Amino acid sequence: MGQLEHISEIADGRLLRLDLGASHPYLATHPDDVQQVLRRESENFIRDGVFWRPLRELMGDSILAEGAEWEHSKRVLQPVFTTRNVNTLTDLMAEAINDAVDKLDEPARAGTPIDVLPEMCRIVNETVIKVLFGDKISRSEADLLIPTFDQIATKIAFRFLLPFVPRAIPMPGDRAFRDAVQVMDDTLFALVERYRNDPGPGQDIFTALCHARTAEGSGLDDRWVRDNLLAMFSTSTETTTLALTWLWPLLHDHPEVAERLQTEIQGVVGTERVRASHLDHLPYVKQVVQELLRLYPVGWMFPRMATEPTDMRGVRIRPGDTVLISPYLTHRLKSVWDEPARFDPDRFLPERARHYHRYAYFPFGGGPHQCIGRHIFNVEAQLILTSILSRFRPRLSEAVPAEPQIGATLRPRKPIEMTLIPHRRSA
Repeated sequence: MGQLEHISEIADGRLLRLDLGASHPYLATHPDDVQQVLRRESENFIRDGVFWRPLRELMGDSILAEGAEWEHSKRVLQPVFTTRNVNTLTDLMAEAINDAVDKLDEPARAGTPIDVLPEMCRIVNETVIKVLFGDKISRSEADLLIPTFDQIATKIAFRFLLPFVPRAIPMPGDRAFRDAVQVMDDTLFALVERYRNDPGPGQDIFTALCHARTAEGSGLDDRWVRDNLLAMFSTSTETTTLALTWLWPLLHDHPEVAERLQTEIQGVVGTERVRASHLDHLPYVKQVVQELLRLYPVGWMFPRMATEPTDMRGVRIRPGDTVLISPYLTHRLKSVWDEPARFDPDRFLPERARHYHRYAYFPFGGGPHQCIGRHIFNVEAQLILTSILSRFRPRLSEAVPAEPQIGATLRPRKPIEMTLIPHRRSA
């Protein structure tokens, strides 16, 4: 059993006080407590405190901030993620995904194994750059941004897990992190400079930010655009990439799920290229993605700091106290889920899912700060999964335990390789 599963066993829905040396946060895993923090008392539990320091330093006054800064960024970006605009983007997204998956044909025909995480990263990034960033990022810039962000995501791990260690004390990864942020800044600021005054008429993230920046009396600067570009780039790529990376070991270990998934996709998609309209006829694909995010929610921990005194399970929470809530732990509580470690997409059959506590399952957070891109993620993940399985039957090179490495996000401890066996001629 891994570290996180051990913590889940100990917590089992109780409120715990953790001893992290210089910090003593509370850990709340019961759905009622999660609802109190994220919804009922969301104004009291804010995204601030020592655990937010690394992200705040990286992404500044973006949509991942708090208060007026967060409200302003959300107001600017919300139109990009309305149901109407998401529906408009889905056909474009399907086209971009099909084009990205086309590049898997060559290793598949050659029988060459692919390294799963980088390939999922490539597919997701090519899609996001084309759809959410209006295709304004060139191929050469993408080739810089994609590995650079991956370096930022991995090298921030020590600072994220030990945020109370002063900056004056060097930690592993600090230099590589600073170098990566510099490359990211050079690239993003150059993009802002190029498009700031003429971003075009599109309904994408980049265009929305540039229009807000140049609006009369906005008071916004290039740094604000950069902060939100980085925040949205990270949240729209890292989540989907890692979720899809975890999928293949789970399907390897559960061949009955893989077979049912293949059967549904072949029956609906056949030899066609995947379209957004296919998704309405693929309920099991949706259930698989939901169960995937139950077991491996990428945003595995949400810290919140109390600003006013309150009570939680009879314990007095004081101003300045940090409460940690974790989708990963709550999603695996034995008191909430039947056989929580088992991969069972039928948990999300509509007649079963409606009976769960609203905050028993919260991979995208909840309350006012719930991820505004959650609908985009669900559509993107379902389309990528469907596009790959409509063309190939994946085979892992070796069985890899789906064991996460704790960091800013949950990444596999070991590389995952698989061979893609074509079971039809790609259209």
